[in-house]
Amino acid sequence: MENTRFNISTKQSNSLSVDQYLFLLGASGGIGQPLSLLLKNSPLVGELSLFDIAHTPGVAADLSHIETRAHVTGYMGPDQLDAALKGCDVVVIPAGVPRKPGMTRDDLFNTNATIVATLADAVARNCPEAMVCIIANPVNSTIPITSEVMKKYGVYNPNRVFGVTTLDIVRANAFVAELKGLDPARVNVPVIGGHAGKTIIPLISQATPKVEFPADQLSALTARIQDAGTEVVKAKAGAGSATLSMAYAGARFTFSVLDAMNGKDGVVECAYVRSEETECKYFSTPLLLGKHGIEKNLGLGKLSAFEENLVADAIGELKGSIKKGEDFVANIK
Repeated sequence: MENTRFNISTKQSNSLSVDQYLFLLGASGGIGQPLSLLLKNSPLVGELSLFDIAHTPGVAADLSHIETRAHVTGYMGPDQLDAALKGCDVVVIPAGVPRKPGMTRDDLFNTNATIVATLADAVARNCPEAMVCIIANPVNSTIPITSEVMKKYGVYNPNRVFGVTTLDIVRANAFVAELKGLDPARVNVPVIGGHAGKTIIPLISQATPKVEFPADQLSALTARIQDAGTEVVKAKAGAGSATLSMAYAGARFTFSVLDAMNGKDGVVECAYVRSEETECKYFSTPLLLGKHGIEKNLGLGKLSAFEENLVADAIGELKGSIKKGEDFVANIK
């Protein structure tokens, strides 16, 4: 099993590459554009379709001039959505509004919940067997929304619906490496739970290589990982949220899914999925990925006392976010 890093080079690839049809919903936004660039640069992608409510033809035209093999098509507006989704193997959804200073991920709920429900409905009708990777926040609620919409059509497969929490792992790796003087590409810190505030639970005790911190430093490191999104929102001073690092993390997770679909063994990523590992219906843990999505949930592993307390503290908030997403779909008329 391995922690996946993707190689930005298009000149060489260890992939057992099979042409995959990948669809990006929200391709013109702050995450969507750099994510589109990274996906276009990958030899794993044969067909890259981009959708948004505006500007997509221009983004597609720009990307199509890049000397890589993925064929790029742009679609714009709701009347083109259904046709664009037909036959997709993987759907990635960064669509939605970004956080601004003073906003929590939960403040995004009303706007982004409607966007995600609409897109999930289109996926359920047009490519129900696709791998669905949700980046749109609040992920703790948008995954239950996606799942409930797909259940309405009788096409829900919990092994193919993922909440992309990879940015939490990427940040944990970077911050631990910075503190310990390590190469971040060789650090792997599992992050479990959810994808907001105290539901983000970095398992420093399970990091590779093994690292240790005094209690006060461990507490500060954990808080920084949990609040890293707010750190970026404040630094951008109203000009957006984490877009470049999120695009990197989204690409990393997408490439892991594609690698596993292509038959690569031992591909492991954390993601927020339907789960029986805790009393929450959805929970992020390390997952062994395979050709058909989740091959095995690897669970929480052995937790330190500090981490056990973090899990206990997160359960209530997670349950509330899950119920909020489920209730939203139940009340759609």
